Amino acid sequence: MQSFFTDHPLVCALVLILIDLGLWRLITASGSNWKLLVRLVIFSLFSVLLFNEGLNPLEVAPWADNVPLHLAATGLQIAWWLFGARTLTVLIGSVMMQRVGHTGRLLQDLLGAVIFLIAIIAALAYVLDLPVKGVLATSGAFAIIVGLALQSTLSDVFSGIVLNTTKPYQLDDWISIDGTEGRVIDIDWRATRLQTAQGSMAVIPNSLAAKAKIINFSRPSDIFGVSISLQLSPHARPQTVIDALERAMQGCRFLLNKPAPCVALKGSSATGVEYEISGFVVSMDQKRMVRNLLFDLSYRHLQAAGVSLLSTVESNELGGLSRPRALLESSAIFSTLRQEEKETFSQHMTLQNFRAGEIILPAGEVSDHLFIIESGVVTVELSRAGVKFESGRMGPGEVIGEGGILSDTALPADFIAKTACSLYRIEKDYLKPCLDARHDIGESMKALLDFRLNKAQTLTQEVPKVVERKGFLQWLRNRA
Repeated sequence: MQSFFTDHPLVCALVLILIDLGLWRLITASGSNWKLLVRLVIFSLFSVLLFNEGLNPLEVAPWADNVPLHLAATGLQIAWWLFGARTLTVLIGSVMMQRVGHTGRLLQDLLGAVIFLIAIIAALAYVLDLPVKGVLATSGAFAIIVGLALQSTLSDVFSGIVLNTTKPYQLDDWISIDGTEGRVIDIDWRATRLQTAQGSMAVIPNSLAAKAKIINFSRPSDIFGVSISLQLSPHARPQTVIDALERAMQGCRFLLNKPAPCVALKGSSATGVEYEISGFVVSMDQKRMVRNLLFDLSYRHLQAAGVSLLSTVESNELGGLSRPRALLESSAIFSTLRQEEKETFSQHMTLQNFRAGEIILPAGEVSDHLFIIESGVVTVELSRAGVKFESGRMGPGEVIGEGGILSDTALPADFIAKTACSLYRIEKDYLKPCLDARHDIGESMKALLDFRLNKAQTLTQEVPKVVERKGFLQWLRNRA
């Protein structure tokens, strides 16, 4: 075997190149370190074979009188330059990926192109003994022609360099480029690719992205802004609207307390007034759900304040009704009552006010009355392992105390006024015969009670503790 290496060094050099190409394809991406190590070893062996045979890549092949051998040697010398350029490119790429990650891929590709260009010029100058000045002059003229023909493409390339250097966005960031919103799935030398909320892919040239207005929803990484705008009648008093929208804002427990959400009057005209609720959530996935919830809460709290959303035709559907009567009309449970039944019902509803922080119904207490929230926000607190936590918030139209009315059942939750609240109270003595006569209302109330009991049981169930394994290694860690 050793005699074969010494007798046929050029054949062995060619075999090394083929082995390198084969191993580069066979070793998976997870073995990138092995790839780099194998390439360095093979390139070193390839260089040793060439130099031992007297083939210096910085000189012309020495066998000019033997044409086949001379051509083979020249090819291997040129291969040495290209092989070296590729090895150096892979080495630089591996170092850059460890330091800057995927965002450095564009710079890595450009450095690789420059290294290969230098290797080709060096091979032409040293191996083929061509005049370097002539080669550079020819390549310069060719570069000018190509540059003029590819102005837009070169603009994308250099804009990509700027974007990768300044890093206004990275992979997996949610961004908006000139109104196009989506998640960044790739940044290459020509364009940025976004996956939109509709599941389609938007390809934005880097030159356009470098000039456009960019909004990065993922920076900072722990908060995401969400806002809604509402058009209301100019005849509604602004302070009344703002108070109602602040209650709607407090009714959404997904909004972060810091930075604090706020309500603002954005603009006013003779046709309407625009209000905005803005705040922050912890994840991008919550934005759509929170927007929908804020719209629903705003509608309910505005309705409780006697303010309707602006429309081409003002709604007078509830305008002539008393507040208890209107509350029954909008209630999901009591809306099926006949008109005369609602009228009688409303006459047995008593208004009761609670200050912020006051307990409306404590946990474990069997209620002898039913509350319907007229205005304000009620927070629901449960207890798990002796620690209280908020499980939800309630707003206008929702009921409290259905367990005591239906089956003398107490909920394991404290119902506390988060803001100043007004609730209408209906006594059990009056309500129970009505429920016996109207089974549909009783079934709706029972379904609500079952849902709340199941949810309370799920949320208060203690998570089993994971027993740590004790062994010699854990003993050493504890004493490290």
